[in-house]
Amino acid sequence: MFLEPFWLKHAASSSLVLPGWHRMSYEFEGGSLISEELKNHIRRLHSVVGNANTDGRFIIFGAGATQLLNAAVHALSSDHDGDAPSSSPSRVVASIPYYPVYREQTEFFKSEAYRFHGDTMSMKNEMDYLSSNYIELVTSPNNPDGQLKKAVLGGASVKTIHDLAYYWPHFTAIPAPADEDLMIFTVSKLTGHAGSRFGWAIVKDEAIYQRMLTYMSLSTYGVPRETQLRVLKLLKAVLEGEGKEMFEFGYKTMANRWRKLRKIFSASRRFSLQDLDHQYCSFSKKIRGPSPAFAWMKCEREEDKECFQVVKSAANVSGRHGSLFGSESRYVRLSLVKSQDDFNLLLERMEALVQQEPHNKKIQQENERNASMTFGVGHHFLQHPDLVSYINSYKSMDEDM
Repeated sequence: MFLEPFWLKHAASSSLVLPGWHRMSYEFEGGSLISEELKNHIRRLHSVVGNANTDGRFIIFGAGATQLLNAAVHALSSDHDGDAPSSSPSRVVASIPYYPVYREQTEFFKSEAYRFHGDTMSMKNEMDYLSSNYIELVTSPNNPDGQLKKAVLGGASVKTIHDLAYYWPHFTAIPAPADEDLMIFTVSKLTGHAGSRFGWAIVKDEAIYQRMLTYMSLSTYGVPRETQLRVLKLLKAVLEGEGKEMFEFGYKTMANRWRKLRKIFSASRRFSLQDLDHQYCSFSKKIRGPSPAFAWMKCEREEDKECFQVVKSAANVSGRHGSLFGSESRYVRLSLVKSQDDFNLLLERMEALVQQEPHNKKIQQENERNASMTFGVGHHFLQHPDLVSYINSYKSMDEDM
């Protein structure tokens, strides 16, 4: 929703009128479920932004990244490893803190081909390369903490899915194009149109691509043609001026929000935020500061073990519980991508909460500064020549008496 002002400005170029008789069949010409024109615009977009290599790769569409994630896990699972199904299901892992859908979706489908096994790091030293296959989910920038991530596991028994939903210039610097075997993107994070439910995967291996196509065909028989038409219209608007206007607006908005929130938290001893570095961005051709989609907030006090409840009860702020991300409950995720009014309300309530701290850094610094100023003024006052003269004359009068 933070991109809504951009789309209001570009209402005409992004609008779409669809007659009732238009695109009524399942397939495009030639029997494909995928718009070739939209696919070409996706390739051009990645080339302009420089965030992913699409050369020689296959592109498949899905109902958002959520559907594509499970299609990818299915395609990489043990059932498809070799000529015969493996007796051991593939172990799906992700580094903490990880996107909750990885665990929730994998457990929901209860497939015999794969199981969720939790944290990648806990599996690293326990890997059974001979009897088990692994599917590592890598999110970069990570949801919830915005860190750029790389795969942890390696070897012939490891397959990797790179979830790059937030790898766009408004959420992170783009150091270089991602060049992975399987990469997933979504329009909800690119343009903000989450309700359109559209995502795409860039796949290197044709066999994996065909398995994902089969999954999509049997589950939903492709993405609605109306959705593909709308996304095409949106991408055309984004690509006007080589994408600079939208990404610059998005980056300035998110960077400004991050700076304001960091300023409030800098006065707190009770709460802290994740540290994010300045990095060189190949898209903007300069070093730029952080602009994350989320604040990964930690309650530092020993007694604040349930951070979600602390901010909910003390500030009436709703985040997402840290345990959902496989992390400690003293963490909570705060969204920074909502409307400006919502963000302003978040700032107001978090500032009020921080100011309630008895040992607030800002208050302490102001007290120390005031004390220093009082001493400075008093010292200067005592050294004033008129006062010194007056005191000396008073002493002289006292002695005469």
